[in-house]
Amino acid sequence: MRGQKELYELFRRLCIEFEYHEHPPLATIEDAKIHWENYNSGRCKNIFFRNHKGDRHYLVVLEHLRQLNIRDLEKRLRQGKLTFASDKRLEKYLGVEPGSVSPFGLINDTENHVHLFIDEKLKEYDRLTFHPNINTASLIISASDFLKFLEYTGNTFEFIRLYD
Repeated sequence: MRGQKELYELFRRLCIEFEYHEHPPLATIEDAKIHWENYNSGRCKNIFFRNHKGDRHYLVVLEHLRQLNIRDLEKRLRQGKLTFASDKRLEKYLGVEPGSVSPFGLINDTENHVHLFIDEKLKEYDRLTFHPNINTASLIISASDFLKFLEYTGNTFEFIRLYD
């Protein structure tokens, strides 16, 4: 699995600039809010799901204060009930541990299995904050560089309204 070192090397190759902020482990959004309060960026919550058959996986990225309407997403996908992916699936597809979920984990999804849903509200921000595949740091990158990163990974993604 590729971790932080490989992520930063990829950013260098893609000319993606970032701000690095180290902090204690952040297991919840409540913990993160304390350390993110002075960040001038859209702060993101990331949730990794699987469908009921376990053959499709989705990474949902939304503005950190929003609550996802999971039932609505299930209806749109027509994949049956969505459940949180197991720790084993997090490791397999994103190469991360619980609490460290981030789109940057897509560098480990070499088969482009994971589809990404991005909260359309995040289009309002010039910069976005994510963990760099560990929960003891946060990176702030420009929204345009985030899209550049997603284009590089080759994973499918779309912007949608994720809540009421």
